[in-house]
Amino acid sequence: MSTPLFPLFADLRGRPVLVVGGGAVAERKTEALLRAGARPRLVAPELTTALQGWRDDGRIDWTQGVFQPAQLDGVWLVIAATADGTVNRAVAAAAEARCLLANVVDDAELSTFQVPAVVERGLLQVAISSGGGAPMVARHLRRQLETMLDDSWGDLVGLLTRQRDRIRQRFPDMGERRRFFERLLASPLPRLYRQRLQAQAENLFQSALDESVQRAPEGSVALVGAGPGDAGLVTLNALRAMNEADVILHDRLVSDDVLRLARRDATCIEVGKSASGHSVKQDEIHALMLAHARAGKRVVRLKGGDPFVFGRGGEELEFLRAHGIPYEVVPGITAAVACAAYAGIPLTHRDHAQSVRFVTAHCKDSLDTLDWASLAQGQQTLAIYMGVAGLENIRARLIEGGRSPQTPFAIVENGSRREQRVLNGTLADLPETARSHQVRSPALLILGEVAALAQTLHWFGHAPLQPTGTPTHSRNPQAPTLQAA
Repeated sequence: MSTPLFPLFADLRGRPVLVVGGGAVAERKTEALLRAGARPRLVAPELTTALQGWRDDGRIDWTQGVFQPAQLDGVWLVIAATADGTVNRAVAAAAEARCLLANVVDDAELSTFQVPAVVERGLLQVAISSGGGAPMVARHLRRQLETMLDDSWGDLVGLLTRQRDRIRQRFPDMGERRRFFERLLASPLPRLYRQRLQAQAENLFQSALDESVQRAPEGSVALVGAGPGDAGLVTLNALRAMNEADVILHDRLVSDDVLRLARRDATCIEVGKSASGHSVKQDEIHALMLAHARAGKRVVRLKGGDPFVFGRGGEELEFLRAHGIPYEVVPGITAAVACAAYAGIPLTHRDHAQSVRFVTAHCKDSLDTLDWASLAQGQQTLAIYMGVAGLENIRARLIEGGRSPQTPFAIVENGSRREQRVLNGTLADLPETARSHQVRSPALLILGEVAALAQTLHWFGHAPLQPTGTPTHSRNPQAPTLQAA
């Protein structure tokens, strides 16, 4: 089929549609027809249990037996859903003779209409068709769209449907009406529905409808967690925010794979902090958020991991609130959780660790504020978000606090990314191991008995690296390992 199909949405409310077949496929097609308000008529020797139930409830009509062309009289569409090719061809031929559209399941050549893959959000429907030639591609695209369109779109379409007559009366000119919709969709209205603030959303709509002059769009900021680097760990809400953003202010450690998910015409500005090299101060980040939001832009402040776990998200929300900028927060998978999982390390374990503590150790000042005696206690896991230069101090203070020098550690470098490395050892040789393997940021230190489990439970990338002389208990003895000098 080289010519594209003509797309349309059919109103089948109360209208009879013939379904030939009574098996599982016919059941799926009948269910879709019932959702659309159609009146299905089935022809089949027998029915599935669900179809029998719908027949008993009076929702469908059933003629027991085989297909006859006369059964097409008075119906609007016909679907052939049998496993018998002869029957399906007879249905298609009889429909063609009556100028009646027919769908033959899994046979594009016999069909005169196709049932597309559909994303439904209330009254909003997005249909995808490959013309019947590659249905798996249509289903794949549907799954992608499912991630981009949340339920709030159904609420928004419902509001605009209910208010359609008022909108047309207020803006009888089509051009004015189009500009009104553009302003409305660029306003905070979609965000308010996402936040389940229906009353505020309807008030905003009413205000927009009553205004006689165009008002500048109101900007907003979304603090979005990008996760540790693997684009597959980005949440659906984060993906939605990135696809709506006009401006993305992103950390240095947000991966290229994640940035490629963003809206193509968004302005991306790196605002990362680095112990060495170019670094953007927090006050400058605040100023950028404020300037772009006041210019009416939808701003995404994209952070590695989670905005509220050592991400200074609280400071940024306080700033936005103080300046009257609307905001929302999209949590992300924090590095400790993701890096541990991708290294095969359970952060808690009934035999080894009954608690886990997240610690930041990016500089000497942060080390001085920590309760090392408490951190040195056993039966807990430490997940230390680290600047790799402070390992000597970490070792010394933990050992001084009573932690055994033989406590296992794991350093996860580039956790969840293609270039991930995991280093195993004991607290006694922590800084030497990191130096010998030239560990670089981003890297997370996991310290506690559970860290040793990376040797047997690792599943992603190469087996963990160990210092010289340490036995390797890897499930994959062929994986390459590097020994410390």
